[in-house]
Amino acid sequence: MWSDTEPDLPRNTRNAIMKRLTRLLSPLLILALVIGSLPAIAAVPAADQGLVGTTTLLDAQSSQQDRDKIRRVLAREDVQQQLLLQGVSPAEVEDRVAALSDAEARQMADRLDQMPAGASVVGALFAVFIILLVTDILGLTDVYPFTR
Repeated sequence: MWSDTEPDLPRNTRNAIMKRLTRLLSPLLILALVIGSLPAIAAVPAADQGLVGTTTLLDAQSSQQDRDKIRRVLAREDVQQQLLLQGVSPAEVEDRVAALSDAEARQMADRLDQMPAGASVVGALFAVFIILLVTDILGLTDVYPFTR
């Protein structure tokens, strides 16, 4: 736009105009950059974005499968009747199964797999009784009055 050969404005006038433009535009540019970066600053940081390992994924799936296996056994009518005879409601049993740690669910599902077909009801009831007893002793539940 301005070159040294233009006779219109002297050099010091051009410098004065540039200084005025710089003083006027610099704060506007800073303001635009700050306002433009606000959404990035205000954005909620994403959760841990690390890679999910295969073992982590398989453990989560097997944990859910273990819980499903326990629920299938406990949903049987003969097991439900035995639980009701012992004074345990099906809703409490479901809450307990949901509250099991992954290791406890795996252990209980393994016990169910190892039991013979005829003993599965008795064994399952025994396992449920033991789990309910342990959670009562730890103070997590309030099913059996003799644990107080």
